[in-house]
Amino acid sequence: MRKKVIRILAILIIMMLIPIPMRLKDGGSVEYKAVLYKITRIHRLNEQYEGGYENGWKVIILGMQVYNKTIPTGNK
Repeated sequence: MRKKVIRILAILIIMMLIPIPMRLKDGGSVEYKAVLYKITRIHRLNEQYEGGYENGWKVIILGMQVYNKTIPTGNK
């Protein structure tokens, strides 16, 4: 009985760590969502820069943002 409970818990933990990729319609960003975390690879258009866009990463773990860095790039 104890081994069965441990197996079920291990399967649940693994399922909470498997991400599902989602493409955003903002210029090419990709968001990887799992139950425990969300990672976003940012590549979006930015009208503030002439012909430019933003690149970067955003990481959210357990609902708290732990990393956010976007850099404007493109022609100036």
